[in-house]
Amino acid sequence: MGKLNIYSIALGLAGLLFIVVIGMIISGNLDQAGPFILGLFALLALGFNGYAKMKGLVFTTMIFAGVTAALYYPAYFTNFGDFKYTALIIPLIQVIMFGMGTTMSIKDFAQVFQAPKGVFIGVSAQLIVMPIVGYLLAQFSNFPPEIAAGIVLIGCSPSGVASNVMAFLANANVALSITITSLATLLAPFLTPLMMKVFAGEFIEIDVLAMMWSIVKMIILPIGAGLLFNRIFGNRVSWLARAMPLISMLAIGLIITIITAAGRDSLLEIGGILMVLVLVHNVFGYLLGYWYARLFKMSEEDARTIAIEVGMQNAGLASGIANSLGKIATMGLAPAVFGPLMNITGSVLASYWHGRPTRENPGPTVVGP
Repeated sequence: MGKLNIYSIALGLAGLLFIVVIGMIISGNLDQAGPFILGLFALLALGFNGYAKMKGLVFTTMIFAGVTAALYYPAYFTNFGDFKYTALIIPLIQVIMFGMGTTMSIKDFAQVFQAPKGVFIGVSAQLIVMPIVGYLLAQFSNFPPEIAAGIVLIGCSPSGVASNVMAFLANANVALSITITSLATLLAPFLTPLMMKVFAGEFIEIDVLAMMWSIVKMIILPIGAGLLFNRIFGNRVSWLARAMPLISMLAIGLIITIITAAGRDSLLEIGGILMVLVLVHNVFGYLLGYWYARLFKMSEEDARTIAIEVGMQNAGLASGIANSLGKIATMGLAPAVFGPLMNITGSVLASYWHGRPTRENPGPTVVGP
């Protein structure tokens, strides 16, 4: 009971800080609200941690705290002496991909042969829906070319491991989700540069081969190393399987914070509009992904899976691509905004579906007295 009181008190204090922040915004003192906003997110994270239904929001809340810190105190997140923190982005992504590889095996791809229809529909939905919606939003945005290209980039990226977690929470087909994520990720070095050439070529110059090699270094090599590590050591390093999700989350949070600090000035100028466009992109991914699957007579469980796989993209990889092109402060902004937002919308959607079991997965049977 004591612990619950601590969590409740934290949420209560967060409510008070929220009122303070709103008051500062109304009075035109937003530039001095940094410490209060940071305190708000820290208290929300503590409070959410005490309630099972809200635990999924702790990570996202902490990311927003990191973004706030980067916006108000960018000097702490841009460089240390002559060392620029953007140099950490690609190694951090490689760590995440290595962790993904350690959890994979050849068995994960058995679904391709056992249920090829679902895998094909899921991957094709990613390749059709998100790049086209991203292109249309970039055209509509009137943003500078490099920022607009970032919207297209997030649409041309594969889904990330967060989608697998959301599929589990949404009573969806987790095996299908893992297979689609894995296959789309392994195809990314070849398909993402080609799609960027088609959909973003009018915004920035795309060197397809250079982008392919960049993505191979970020995805194929570390995933391959992870697969080999898993093959050699297997269950003897079970602690790594438990540690990698936390390490990956911390890496993603750090990547988003660094990108926010690097592109702070541009983000302050167009942040509100960019947030709306990115949210539209994300929500349309869920909506069109779901109905694309239903169009092909997929089950409710599989349609939920494909909706989540389409709507939740690998923002970390997109950030790494932007960084490899030397455009992290512009092209990297859309992925930096997309990451936190998709975790919020994904959690909300998963919670909604979790309370509505499918006929294929009816949930626990209640036995009467």
